[in-house]
Order: sequence, then C-alpha cells, then structure tokens
Amino acid sequence: MINEQIRDKEVRLIGADGEQLGIMSAREAYKLAQEAELDLVKIAPGAKPPVCKIIDYGKYRYELARKEKEARKKQKTVELKEVRLSPNIDTNDLNTKMNAARKFISKGNKVKVTLRFRGREMAHVQASKHILDDFAEALADIAVVEKAPKLEGRSMGMVLAEKKIMILRRNKLCQNRKQAEQQQNVSN
Repeated sequence: MINEQIRDKEVRLIGADGEQLGIMSAREAYKLAQEAELDLVKIAPGAKPPVCKIIDYGKYRYELARKEKEARKKQKTVELKEVRLSPNIDTNDLNTKMNAARKFISKGNKVKVTLRFRGREMAHVQASKHILDDFAEALADIAVVEKAPKLEGRSMGMVLAEKKIMILRRNKLCQNRKQAEQQQNVSN
C-alpha cells in the first residue's frame, strides 16, 4: 500500500535516509512524504503499529524485483532422471546403466530406477527384485535409497538421492572454485 491507500490510524515512520521518525498518524506521515516529494510506502503491515517508510515507490519496486530475481538465481532445481531396466538385463548393460545413474547423482539430480515387466515376466516379480537391490548397493557410496522398491502396475521402481556428505563436498568444491576465480580476477 502506498500514500492515500494507507488507512491505519497510527504508523511507525522511517525517514528517507533511514532514521526513525517515531509513531504518528498516517495523515501526518503522508504530509511529510509529500513535502519530501516522495511516496509513503507500508513496508511491514503485520507490525503493531504498521511500519511505513518515505521512499521513491518506483525505486522500491525495482529493488524488490531485483532481490527476488537474485533469490531465484541462487535456487537449484533438482531433476528426477529415470533409468529403465528389464528383468533379464546382462551384467555389462547393468554396469552401463549404473554409470549413467552415478553421473546423474553426482550432478545433484535424483534417479528413479524402473524395472519394467512384460508378459510372462510378471510371474517372476519377486525374483527380479534383487536387481534393484544390487543397483542400490553398487551406488551406496554416493547415494541413498529415498524411496524403497515398490511394485506399481507392470513396473517396479525406486528413487535414489545423493548422500548429504556428497552434497557438502560438492558445495565446498564450488566455493573453492569461486574463490580461486576471484583471486585470479584480482591478480589480473
């Protein structure tokens, strides 16, 4: 809310240069804002009394948008990658799929491992569960089972996620790289 839209009886006012001007009526605060040729903006409506600040509203909105954009830039989205297997998969093919899953997990993504059954393979579902267990065991050094193997229709799936220790290591490596780049930029 800005200017005349502020209907509160009393507001806590902060001046244009950030100093506390105290508690006063909304009309008085609005008059002070007009004298300074700026806007009266309610920045903390939940406080008692609400906090208003004398600032340029356009500049305030620009700053908020910039902060929001920065926050979105720092967020990391975790994707769910899928690796599909069949019950009669050979050892080398399984190793190839494990390497693909290892690559996905090391990049910070989660991996859904799906074991698909066709036709008569549905009769041997429990005998094929060991494939998923072996898969999880082979990746136990970098991943944990987030969702245990479960039969869903004609497929059995489980979800693997990166271990917390590995996440911390990756974050530390990223910080070290950034520091090295900053030092290199300073020296140039």
